[in-house]
Amino acid sequence: MNISLNGKTALIGGSTQGIGLAIAQLFADCGANIVLLARNAEKLKHVQSSLSNNGNQVHDILVADYADPVLVELVVRNFIEQGGVCDIVVNNTGGPPPGAIEYATAEEFLAAFSSHILINQKIAQLVLPGMKQRQWGRILNIVSTSVKQPIAGLGVSNTIRGATASWAKTLSNEIAKHNITVNCILPGATKTGRLDAIIQRKAAQQNISEEQAKQSMEHEIPAGRLGEPREIAGLAAFLASDWGAYITGTNIAVDGGRTNTL
Repeated sequence: MNISLNGKTALIGGSTQGIGLAIAQLFADCGANIVLLARNAEKLKHVQSSLSNNGNQVHDILVADYADPVLVELVVRNFIEQGGVCDIVVNNTGGPPPGAIEYATAEEFLAAFSSHILINQKIAQLVLPGMKQRQWGRILNIVSTSVKQPIAGLGVSNTIRGATASWAKTLSNEIAKHNITVNCILPGATKTGRLDAIIQRKAAQQNISEEQAKQSMEHEIPAGRLGEPREIAGLAAFLASDWGAYITGTNIAVDGGRTNTL
């Protein structure tokens, strides 16, 4: 099976590291034009220059911090008004800091809601007119397995991830008739900077080494290992392609079997 994204343009958030970077790299390998969205201009330029290019691809960068939804909306709006096209959107940004929900502040909830739900909504409103006109579109949300099973110590994150999945399902039902799909990918324990921070926190709380904390986490995973960002990217590429046209409104875990729900 050949996965081709030739002629498609993908806007990918958080695309200078981790899962976002892996998705950008694989989508480019599949022939897509990539629009990288992140806050660090120098890192964006580096990634832009490193993406594969068949000679017909054009890769762009948009500089904005997800902590500033007004700026994110502005740069995406300017891109589209200047003739930019978004066939595929990958909503991806770092999760809220870990911590028990009992002690979470209103400000933490508001910040998480803003950088996830509000920005997803604003971007969707900007790209949907073009997707409807072309009668083709893909919106992918990189979320978390906490949608299916809350993760201890990630109170704000669990709450916002569930809200994101509900937002995506509602939107998918409204726009499916336009051949636009909306899906959530739920990564499990994947080798990213965020996972490193979670392992460090677990090690400190339990007074064990980081290696011991990592091994404890791997022991909970039936596959016996942590996930690789490229494994998340593989599912994203499938869902973004024509092969994924009849899959919408779903939450798909990529977690080595760790989630104890159907």
